[in-house]
Amino acid sequence: MAAPAVMHLRFVRDDGKALDYTPGQFIQIHFPLADGSNARRSYSCATRHDHVMTCGEAVEFVASCIPGGAATALFQGMNIGDSLNASGPLGLFTLKAGDTNSRYLMIATGTGIASYRSMLPELEERMRARGVKVVVVHGVRTPDDLLFAEEFSDTARRFPDQFEYRIAFSREGFDASDNRATLAIAQHGYVQNVLPALKPVPGEDIAYICGNPVMVDAVVEALKTDALPMKDIRREKYISLK
Repeated sequence: MAAPAVMHLRFVRDDGKALDYTPGQFIQIHFPLADGSNARRSYSCATRHDHVMTCGEAVEFVASCIPGGAATALFQGMNIGDSLNASGPLGLFTLKAGDTNSRYLMIATGTGIASYRSMLPELEERMRARGVKVVVVHGVRTPDDLLFAEEFSDTARRFPDQFEYRIAFSREGFDASDNRATLAIAQHGYVQNVLPALKPVPGEDIAYICGNPVMVDAVVEALKTDALPMKDIRREKYISLK
């Protein structure tokens, strides 16, 4: 368990081949439902991707526990060594080779942060190579719900002038100063409340948004109000399905 309601899962291909992917892509898990039909659920790959994947190397993802959910029951009922069917990698929510921006705004809620964890090595390389700045904003309810906080904090420590890690705690009555994530800027509210402090700049910023569909739509509208063009807004919506 990566958090009280989030599972951290690791799988390898059982045919001996590598499952290489571009950070930001997702895989689909296939499984049967009780009525005899088949279902698919999509999960962003969370493995830190700093090299070509090798045979037998695990691909990681995080999955929210949904009470009564078929995917949750599937994962919770598996033993080490069990297998399932999957397809992918899929998706275009990736860093683009030709980007010339001066800053990335990486905004997520919940398990949407998984994509940015896989992108960390590439983001660090871009910070070194062309001095780009990166702001990661993670919206969660409480500190118990944080994912990969130590890794984002470590990047903030090693790139103090280029990498900023922000957390938005949404639970009412919570003391945002007790964030349990070192080198993070924490505040109470939703990720939308963080945007004014970021001061998005058209032509300089590229925004990535991943997570709850309501949040994604709200952030897109806020960024458009700040005159950020749609070509510089890249999004991925997470929908919780049973």
